[in-house]
Formats: sequence, C-alpha cells, structure tokens
Amino acid sequence: MTDSAESQHGAKPVVQKPAHAPLSRGAAYGVFAILVLIWGLNWPIMKMVVHLMPPLWFVVARLALGAACLFALLAVTGRLAKPTKADWPVIWSVSFFQMYVFMTLTTVGIQFIPAGRSAILSYTSPLWVLPAAILFFGEKLTRWRFAGMAAGLAGLVVLLNPASIDWSDNHVLLGNGLLLFGAVMWAIAILHTRRHTWHLSPLQLAPIQMSLLLAPMCVLAYVIDGPFHADWNWQLIWMLLYNGPLATAFAFWASVSLQRALPSSTISLSYLAVPAWGLIASTLWLGESLPASLIAGGVLIFLGVAAIAYGDARRR
Repeated sequence: MTDSAESQHGAKPVVQKPAHAPLSRGAAYGVFAILVLIWGLNWPIMKMVVHLMPPLWFVVARLALGAACLFALLAVTGRLAKPTKADWPVIWSVSFFQMYVFMTLTTVGIQFIPAGRSAILSYTSPLWVLPAAILFFGEKLTRWRFAGMAAGLAGLVVLLNPASIDWSDNHVLLGNGLLLFGAVMWAIAILHTRRHTWHLSPLQLAPIQMSLLLAPMCVLAYVIDGPFHADWNWQLIWMLLYNGPLATAFAFWASVSLQRALPSSTISLSYLAVPAWGLIASTLWLGESLPASLIAGGVLIFLGVAAIAYGDARRR
C-alpha cells in the first residue's frame, strides 16, 4: 500500500527510530556511574601491572583481550557487521587517539608517578575539550555548566597541587608530560565522536577500533620493550582479565556511547569523577599519601559533576 493510500484511509504514518540511537539521558548517567567505578579502580591495578610486564605489551594484551571479548559478544548476538564507509573516519580517530595513543601514554607515564596523580593528569581533557566545544561547535556555556566547570576545574587544581612536583626529576617530568599529552589526544576523540553521524553502533565498532592497530603496536612494543615477557602469577592473570572484559571492552564502548549521548562539555567534565575515585582507590589499596587536598578536591569535583548533571537535566 502506498503512503497516499494509507493517508486516505486515515492510517497514521509510522515513525521509525534510528537503528543505532544514542543512549537515553537516564541510561547514560547509569552507564557513567558504572564506568567511573571500573576506570577509577583500574588506576591502582595498572600501577601494579606495569611492575609485572612491560607497559607497551600490557597495552597490546589489554586491547587484544577487549577486542576478543567484543567480537565474541557480537557474533553470539548476531550483531557482527562490516563497517560502512561513513564510519571509517571515527574508527580511525577513536582507535588512534583514544585507544592507542592515550592508552600508551598513560600506561608508560604511570611508571614514573603515583597512580592517583596519574589519574588526575589523564583527566584534564576538559581543559582542551571545553574551549573547542564552545568556540568552534557552538555549545552554550549555561549557568549550571559554568558552575560545574568552575567547581570541577578548581578541584582538579587542588588535587594536582603543582607545588608537590619534583621539578628536578626528569622521570617525574616525563611522566607528567606524557599523561597531559595523552589527555589532549583523548579530547580530540571526544570532539569527533560527539559530531560523527553513526551508521553502526559504538558497540559494533569498538572491537574493530581496538584491533585496528594491534600489528604496528606489537612492532613498537618489540622495538622498545623487547620480546614479550611477564612475571606470570595469579595476580597478573586476574588483573589482565579485569582489564580485558571490563576496563577495556565495556569501558571503551561505554565512553564512546556517553560521548554520543551527552554534550562534549558535560561528559568531559563529568569524567573528573574518575580521578577522584582513582585517588581514593590508590590510597586505600597502594597506601599512597592521603593529603588534605584529596578531600577538598574530591568534594569540589563531585559538586561540579552534580551541577553539570542537574543543569543538563533541566534543559530537557
């Protein structure tokens, strides 16, 4: 039956939903809470892993395990699909900037500085995302976003505490520099995923993004860290299993889905909750120092996240 015939008989037109619509706002914040718990806890875990195996081989293992988990899930659920030509730009962007460059820089950098500080530096992406989102993409800096930005970035400054850095230690400076540059790389991926028109879902693209550069990453790991080797024990095995299915497979799908569902400024600033939890986890697990700045900075960050989430909900 034609559309005109349907209209003549009074039938209502069928409105089809996009095949791969972004998460709803409520679902996005639920996924965000789980992601914060998983990624925050992974900072002390990463700190322990790099003492048991070379950092670049850890990146290879983490991405290979994550890709295998997602390929298996998609195959079992019948959602494994060939990427469309239109999705290849975001496949390359997220694979290169977020998965390989960001992950490599943070994994190498965490060798030289405490896990808590590493988490803080890695999540300075709002410093790079927010100006670009406002100046180049027309996102509005509302009253609540401004309040959240001010509180979140103030908390970041309090937690970072530049006065505590040993500026004469080259390893410390290298670690801090790698983590800050990694945050810039992640910011590029956040901006791109927010503005990309998706044809396949982030879940369908994630294992391709994880495995896309595995071969050159293996070559780089071999050149820098030598042949693959590790101090195998049960602790390393469970930490790798945590990183494969949870901290990589689920977490990278979740992060890209959130970058689609929420404004760039909202999601990038909300991510500041991860280093706050990472600091707490590192303090409790690894016995890292617990300065007063942790409490003050953590409170400011969570107030910032709450302000952003509340303001975002009011606009809907």
